[in-house]
Amino acid sequence: MRDGARHLYVHLPFCASRCGYCDFVTVVGHADRHGAYVDALLGELALERHLLAPKLESIYLGGGTPSLTAPPELERLLRALPPARELTVEANPETVTPSLAALLSRNRVDRVSIGAQTFNTALLDVLDRGARPEDVRAAMHRLADAGIDNRSLDLIYGIPGQTPSDLARDLDEALALEPEHISAYELEAKPGTRFTHAHGAELLRQADELESYIELVVDRLTAAGYRWYETANFCRLPDRAGGRDLRARHNLGYWLGHDYLGLGVGAVSTIENRRWRNAPSLPRYLAAHARRERPEREVETLSASEQATERVMLGLRLDQPLPLAAVRDVVDLEALARLAERGLAVHREGSLTLTPRGRLLGGGVTARLLA
Repeated sequence: MRDGARHLYVHLPFCASRCGYCDFVTVVGHADRHGAYVDALLGELALERHLLAPKLESIYLGGGTPSLTAPPELERLLRALPPARELTVEANPETVTPSLAALLSRNRVDRVSIGAQTFNTALLDVLDRGARPEDVRAAMHRLADAGIDNRSLDLIYGIPGQTPSDLARDLDEALALEPEHISAYELEAKPGTRFTHAHGAELLRQADELESYIELVVDRLTAAGYRWYETANFCRLPDRAGGRDLRARHNLGYWLGHDYLGLGVGAVSTIENRRWRNAPSLPRYLAAHARRERPEREVETLSASEQATERVMLGLRLDQPLPLAAVRDVVDLEALARLAERGLAVHREGSLTLTPRGRLLGGGVTARLLA
């Protein structure tokens, strides 16, 4: 075994309500189970601590709505986690009170990701989001007042009813808050959900607009001094961030193919050539902890070809070269040459990079490269 995983993900599934487009493992209500769930997380961490490196690069608390966790239990969890170079917590805007911001700050949290999604109240209603634009602004200011100076805003585009001018206004609103990091994702609504039933025709229309939306996002944010370092992620350039590298260290671990350990209901782990997913059932997760056992899991073994293919698919999302040596067996070099001729890829000194145009086309270009 290598030195151990340097990235730790902790899943906190509790939400006040479930958004129509969401397909994450979430639990609505059950505030009485927060303490038992934190107990189970710490029990799982004790069982799997040997899989982690002595020094961690990142810890990420995702959900669900981690910031909805009862404050005493959230603080107990944060205090029990090992030290890490970056500690991120996801938060819904309406949950970020001055006391929560102070709690995060005093417990080593140095990065907070705020789920804004949009500043358009009509579109927030389409997404079943309870927070209002003023909640986003208040959350950003409260975090800054608490000394947390690495704040990320999440935006979504392709929302039913959204127009390019709506998206442009969202970008202007986000930039006015001067976040250190912005994530801008296309809306992904799973087939068969109530959301797709309600908005199916409009989602098809939005799909035709996605390329123009991402071009708008990239043009606007790069012009404002942000680095487009990953397909959906942007951070302030070092000369505008006091020399800091503000790329999300935890997500970089995924994109670079590093090992990571996931804790909690439905959490995924990848260690060397094994991947497992905890069962997405809160009662079964808590019952396993009561028995002092690992949670029920689905386990798969990844072949060398599967690992290399994932390395290409994830690595080409970044703006940095992907070394070819470890993935040469799954890359179609003739296709690479053709894409290079068309200005979509660059093959230089044993590495592969997509050009900005190639990155805008994204998955289609990557699919052609995979032998």
